[in-house]
Amino acid sequence: MRLFRVLLLTIFILTLVPLPVQAQSSTPSAGVRLIMNEMTTEEKVGQLFLVSFKGTDTSFESQIYDLITRYHVGGVVLTSENDNFSGTNTAEQAYELIDALQRLEWSSAVTPYEDPQTGQVVTSVYVPLFIGINQEGDNYPTDQILNGLTPLPSEMAIGATWDTDLAEQVGLVRGRELATLGFNLNIGPSFDVLETPSSFGSDLGSRVFGGDPFWVGEMGRAYVEGLHKGSDNNLLVIAKHFPGVGGADRLPEQEVSTVRKSLEQLKQIELAPFFSVTGNAISEAAIVDGLLVSHIRYQGFQGNIRATTRPISFDSQALSQILALPQFSNWYANGGLVVSDNLGSPSVRDFYASGGGQFFARVAARDAFLAGNDILYLGNIVSSDAPDSYTTTIRSIDFFVQKYNEDPAFAQRVDASVARILTAKMGIYDNFILSNVVNGGTQLSELGSDTAVTFAVARNSATLISPDLSDLTNVMPLPPQQNEHLVFLTDTVNVKQCSECLSQPVFDSNALESVVLQLYGPQSGNQTEGFRLTSYSLENLQSLLDTPEDYQLMIEDIGRTDWIVITVTDASRGQPALISRFLRERPKKKKKKNVIL
Repeated sequence: MRLFRVLLLTIFILTLVPLPVQAQSSTPSAGVRLIMNEMTTEEKVGQLFLVSFKGTDTSFESQIYDLITRYHVGGVVLTSENDNFSGTNTAEQAYELIDALQRLEWSSAVTPYEDPQTGQVVTSVYVPLFIGINQEGDNYPTDQILNGLTPLPSEMAIGATWDTDLAEQVGLVRGRELATLGFNLNIGPSFDVLETPSSFGSDLGSRVFGGDPFWVGEMGRAYVEGLHKGSDNNLLVIAKHFPGVGGADRLPEQEVSTVRKSLEQLKQIELAPFFSVTGNAISEAAIVDGLLVSHIRYQGFQGNIRATTRPISFDSQALSQILALPQFSNWYANGGLVVSDNLGSPSVRDFYASGGGQFFARVAARDAFLAGNDILYLGNIVSSDAPDSYTTTIRSIDFFVQKYNEDPAFAQRVDASVARILTAKMGIYDNFILSNVVNGGTQLSELGSDTAVTFAVARNSATLISPDLSDLTNVMPLPPQQNEHLVFLTDTVNVKQCSECLSQPVFDSNALESVVLQLYGPQSGNQTEGFRLTSYSLENLQSLLDTPEDYQLMIEDIGRTDWIVITVTDASRGQPALISRFLRERPKKKKKKNVIL
C-alpha cells in the first residue's frame, strides 16, 4: 500500500512538472545513423556549437582552424563586429572566406591524423559547416555586409507595403545572394510583434514587420518562402526572437527583458506569427527550419502574475510547454531545430552574474542545452574563468565531452540533437561531398543588381503620418514650384565595414538634392534648377544652433527657402530633440515655409 502511494504521488508530480524537451521524436534516417556510427564523441559534441572568430585568417595558426579541425564545431556565424568582412570587394571576400572555411572542414576530415590517446591513425567524419549570418536589411547597423549586395529594405518598410508579393520578392533576392556567397544559415527574419513602439529607442524599431500579429505572420511567411525559393532550398531559415520580444520592456541583446503576459495571451499576440511558419504554414516553402530562442522572461506565464520564468532559453519547463502546443509539436517532431540566441550576449552574462556571482559559460551552455536547445550559439562568449572567447569555447566543448562520457542520459540527449542537426544539413546537401557544398562563384558578378524590388518597396511603403490624408491638400495644396527654393537637412552617418576599413557614408547630405536634380532638373523636365537647391547635414544644423555667428550663409539659405525637407535615419542620437530645438529657436521669417520630415 505504501509503495502504491509513492507511485501515485510520483505520477501526480510528473503531471504537474513537464519533462525537459526531448530532442528527437522520430527515428533518424539510415544515412544519418550511418554517419553517427562513424563519429567520435568529440565530433558529435562539436556539432552542437555555433561559434564566432575574429578577422579572416583561416591558416594553421588561427583559432578558427583549431576549432574546426580539433574541436569539430558544427558551424560559424560571421559578423562585421568581428571584422569577418573587409571594406573592398566585400561580397567577393566573404565568398572566399566561406569557401576557405568549408574546404578547411573537408581537408581536416579526409587527412589522416594520429590519435594522441591511442596512437592509431584515424580520419574524421566529414560534415559540412553551418555558415550563418544575420543580414536584416536597411544597411547599417542591421546588415553585416554593407557593400556588394543588393541594398534591401528593413522589415518595417516591407510591412508598410501591406504586399506579401513584395515581401516574397525581397526574400528571393536575399536568399539568392546569400546562397551565392555560400551562406547556408540565415538568422532571421524577426517575427516579433511591436504593439507599442517606444520613443526612447528601447525596442526593435524597424527590425519588425509591424504591430499586427496577423500581418506580421503574413509578411514573415512570404519572406521565408522567398528565402527558400531564392536559395533553391540551400539556406536554412531560423525565425527570431522566439517566443516573441515585441512587448518586452528593453532590448533583449543588452539585458534580460520581461514580458508580462500569460501563455494564453502570448498565443494571441507574440506566438501567432510563429504559428504561420510552423504548424499553420500553408506551404512547405513557408516552414522555417528553426526557431531562435530569446533570453527573455515571462511574468504571469502560468496565470500567476507574481511568478516569473527564468529566461525562456534556460527554462526547460516553460520552453517544453510552448513547444508542446499543437502548432509547434508536429513541426518539432518533423525535425525543426531549436537554436539558442547568443549565449555570449551581455544579457546572459548579467543574468548569471547577478548578485555578485560569476558567469561560467559552460554552465550557461549546459542549461540552455538541457532546456531544449539543439544548437548553442556561443558568439563572443567570455567566461569569468577564461581570458578570451576562444578559451571559453574549447572549455565548454570539453565540458560537454566529459558529460557525454560520464552521463548516459546526457549522451542520449546529445545524440538526439546531433541527429536533428545532421538531418537538417543533409536536407541542404543530400550527400556530404565537397562539390555539393562549395560553388565556383560563377554568379558573383550578378550580386547587387536586383534593385527593382528595393525601389518597389520604397514606392509602396511611404507612409503619411501627419497630417491626415484628407487634410494634406489644405496644408500643402501644391508641390514645389519652379521658382521656389528647397533646403535639405539630412541625418548623415559614416560607418566602417571593419575596424581597419575606411569610413563610408550611409547617406550623403546631398543625396536627396542629387536625386531631385536627376528627376526634375534641367535635363529631366526642367522643373527646378541646381541653384534653388541647398543641402546641409544635421551636424551643420547643430553647429548653427550652437554658434549661429559662424553659419550666416546657412541662416540666409534657410531664411529665403520655401521648403525645408528633413531626413532622419534613426532616433538614437538625439535627432528629435535637435529638430524640435531648430523649429523652436529659428521661427519662420517673412513667409510661411513648408516643412517635411
